[in-house]
Amino acid sequence: MTDKPTRRDLMKPIQLIGLAVGAALFAGVVTLISMGFFQARPADQVQHALIVGLIVAGITFIVVLVSVALLLLAVDPAQVTKQVERPLLLPPEDPDATAPAPRTPSDDDKGTPRS
Repeated sequence: MTDKPTRRDLMKPIQLIGLAVGAALFAGVVTLISMGFFQARPADQVQHALIVGLIVAGITFIVVLVSVALLLLAVDPAQVTKQVERPLLLPPEDPDATAPAPRTPSDDDKGTPRS
């Protein structure tokens, strides 16, 4: 057997769908509340709020599902269990050894005005 986790181990499909459903429910309820669905309104306004809430929930479900799936494709499963021994944003080499020397004006730059 291998010790490397698979992408399926990183996030199970049910977790991916559950996250998308949770975000969709949240967006739908917020839309319904903001459009006055739970207040005394005429039937046509309640129906319109329900339709808009369902559309917002559906769009949110699809966007979250696709976004999280694409983000999971960027994860290398072998890198998940690897120990990190240095800051991630530094270059691989020693930053002091590869730092460029400060720029000094050369002789031909001294007499020319900058525009």
